[in-house]
Amino acid sequence: ATALGLTLGGGILLAAWRWLRGAARVAAVCGASMRGKTVIITGANSGLGRAAAAELLRMRARVIMGCRDRARAERAAREIRAEVGERAEDEGGGGELVVRELDLASLRSVRAFCHRVLQEEPRLDVLINNAGIFQCPYMKTEDGFEMQFGVNHLGHFLLTNLLLGLLKNSAPSRVVVVSSKLYKYGEINFEDLNSEISYNKSFCYSRSKLANILFARELARRLEGTGVTVNSLHPGIVKTNLGRYVNIPLLAKPLFNLVSWAFFKTPLEGAQTTIYLASSPDVEGVSGRYFGDCKEEELLPKAMDDLIARKLWDISEVMVGLLK
Repeated sequence: ATALGLTLGGGILLAAWRWLRGAARVAAVCGASMRGKTVIITGANSGLGRAAAAELLRMRARVIMGCRDRARAERAAREIRAEVGERAEDEGGGGELVVRELDLASLRSVRAFCHRVLQEEPRLDVLINNAGIFQCPYMKTEDGFEMQFGVNHLGHFLLTNLLLGLLKNSAPSRVVVVSSKLYKYGEINFEDLNSEISYNKSFCYSRSKLANILFARELARRLEGTGVTVNSLHPGIVKTNLGRYVNIPLLAKPLFNLVSWAFFKTPLEGAQTTIYLASSPDVEGVSGRYFGDCKEEELLPKAMDDLIARKLWDISEVMVGLLK
C-alpha cells in the first residue's frame, strides 16, 4: 500500500510537471502561423497524427488527413473541428481539414491517393510520414510484404517519392518522418527483408524504424539544394492505440495502466517534435537530422551508414515498382 501510494503520488507530481512543460511547448510552437500552407499527415485519425492535425489546424494550415478507415477519419475530423473551433476553418486563407483515403498496406491505394493530391492540390508544404503499425502478428500487405516493413517503410517510401515533384515546386517545403528510439534494436537484413525465413515482431518493428531513419537520411542527401528538407524524429513513449497488438496479462493491467498514466506521454506531448519540425522557423533549412523533444539528437553509427541507406533505397525502389 505504501509503495502504491508513493507511486501514485509521484505519478501525480510527474503528470503535473509534464503537463506544464507540454503546455509551454505547445504555446511556443503554436506561435508560428501555417496560414496558406498545405500539410499531409498519414494516420491522422488517432494518436500522434490526430494531435498534430489538431495543432496544425489551429495554426491555420490546410491539413489533409491520409487515413485507411474513412469513417473513423471523418469522425476524428468532426471531433477536431469541435475542439479547435469552426473559426479555424474560416474564409480568406484560414485553416481547413480534409479527409482522404490512404491505405499504406496497399501500393494501389498509395498511388490513387497521390494521383488525387497531384490533381487537386496546387502546393504541398509539409509531408508528415506518421502512420505506423507496431509489433503485429505475422501478416502481409496487399502486395505481399511483411506488414510492419510494408506499412512503416515501403508505403511511405512510395508516397514520398510520388509527391516529390509537388514538394519541390512548393519549396521551401519539408518532409517529417516519425521513427522511434527502438530503431536501436533493428538491423537491415537484406537477405530476409520480407521476414520469410524468420519473424520476430519486436525486431521487425525496430527494423522498420531504422529503415525510416536511413530513408530520411538518403532522401535528404538526394534533395540537397532543392529547398526541400527532410528530418526524422522519435516521439518518446506515448500512450496511443499503436500498442493494440501488445498483450498485457489481466492481473498486470491495473499496474500497467497506472504506470502508463504517470510516465507515458500524451499524444499531444508526443506530437510536439512533429509539430516543431513541420512549422518552426528554428529548423528552416535544417535537413538530414534526427530529433527528440524538439532538439537534435545523435544517432547510432548503423543509422548513419550511407552505404546501407543507398542500398536500401535501391532495393525499395524495385519493391514498390518505381524501378523494374
